[in-house]
Order: sequence, then structure tokens, then C-alpha cells
Amino acid sequence: MPAWNRLPITALAAMILVTLSASSGATEQAQQRRAGRDVREDTRQGSRHTKQECRATDQKSNSQCRHDKRQTKQHGRQTARDIKY
Repeated sequence: MPAWNRLPITALAAMILVTLSASSGATEQAQQRRAGRDVREDTRQGSRHTKQECRATDQKSNSQCRHDKRQTKQHGRQTARDIKY
């Protein structure tokens, strides 16, 4: 087979390889985003529970309970960032 006939086949193979490698990276990124969302969702529920427990036991003032909730959510956000980046 002459060299000029192999050029289109080689170019096509290279394009296919580039496309496959790019799509696998996108899939990995999507999985990381989904994991981050799941962590944040769980964190929201956990922070609500934290505040409800705090208010129910009357251990702290309402502002201190809000602060605890805020800290819980911030910790969850940081965990999600660690997963994504």
C-alpha cells in the first residue's frame, strides 16, 4: 500500500483515539461532580439535624445553633471541593 493511502487511515485512527481519551475525562469529571453534589446534599440534611438537635436540647442560644449549622455546612462544602479538585 502506498504511503499516501495510509495517511487518511492514520489520521482517522488518531482522531478516534483523541475522541475516546477526551470522553473518558469528561465521564470522570461528571462522576466527581455527582459525588460532590451527593456530599453537599447529605451535608444539608446533617446540618438541619444538627440545628434541630441543638434547639431541642436548649444547650445553646439560637445564634450559637445557627453557627453550628453553618460550620457543619462549611465542612461539607470543603469535602465536596476536595472530591472535585
